Amino acid sequence: MVTLRQLQYMLAIVEEGSFTRAAQRLHISQPALSRQLQALERFCGGLLVERDARPLRLTALGQAIHPHVRAAVTEAGRIRPAAARAVSGLRGELQLATMDSISLGLLPPVLRAWHESHPAMEVRLAEHRRTKDLMAALGEGRADIAIGPALDGWHGSRRLIGVAEFVVVLPPGDTAAEHAAGEALPLADLADRAWVRLAPDNTLGAVLDEACATAGFTPRTAVQAEQSAATPWLAASGLGPALVPAYLLPPSFTGRTRLPDPPVRQPLFAYTAATPGPVVAGFVEVLVRHARVARAPDPDGPGAVSGR
Repeated sequence: MVTLRQLQYMLAIVEEGSFTRAAQRLHISQPALSRQLQALERFCGGLLVERDARPLRLTALGQAIHPHVRAAVTEAGRIRPAAARAVSGLRGELQLATMDSISLGLLPPVLRAWHESHPAMEVRLAEHRRTKDLMAALGEGRADIAIGPALDGWHGSRRLIGVAEFVVVLPPGDTAAEHAAGEALPLADLADRAWVRLAPDNTLGAVLDEACATAGFTPRTAVQAEQSAATPWLAASGLGPALVPAYLLPPSFTGRTRLPDPPVRQPLFAYTAATPGPVVAGFVEVLVRHARVARAPDPDGPGAVSGR
């Protein structure tokens, strides 16, 4: 039978790259560590670690089970916090996974409201670039709730938070902004511009590519940024237009904004296990109530994009 200790010891060996350092970290003797790994190898039917490599590395069998070992250890580490949450409903830890644009633009009032009613509960926020990373965080037990656009293949619970409206950001005095004052700006009118954007593998970068493709062109790049918060300010400085969710813009923003034509909208959801516990369900309610994103009746309506 496999024990949690054996799984923890395997991870320590992999992370430290040697039996000696792993034994020191675990405060056990090296022979005792070796015996535990050998017991796990007998259960699995083969060697898990190449002993002759420096640093040590996993065999093909070890690589196959490593994600499951890590997930099992992670889940085991969440037993005590989960018990505390179940007992008190107030203490413990809540792990969130989302995109950096959402954590900047939507979560501050949500987390403030949550903290007011759960001051002793620690919230851990992990920010990701791609929706598939949100799926991985949920599936591997690294998140209680994922907040983001559509996740294909998620079989747990999903709750619509709202539908984000995207805007084109331009600098003050830009002729396109002035021409479109009070009306939507055709994206095709900006086909000859070089854009401020995020990488194509970033969710918001993919939204730009999809929207421009719908308008009949491929956007050229003036500046490619890493953080979503930088893109509207770079665009406002005159480096090129940007397409960003309206919720990302602070009240102090000085650039010009226009709704694009065709419209660009992105449904946002909260994802949890199929049957979330009371704490997780409670947070989702706070999220839906306090997230400042427009509601829309049809998340699959005109202009909806996935941004995967």
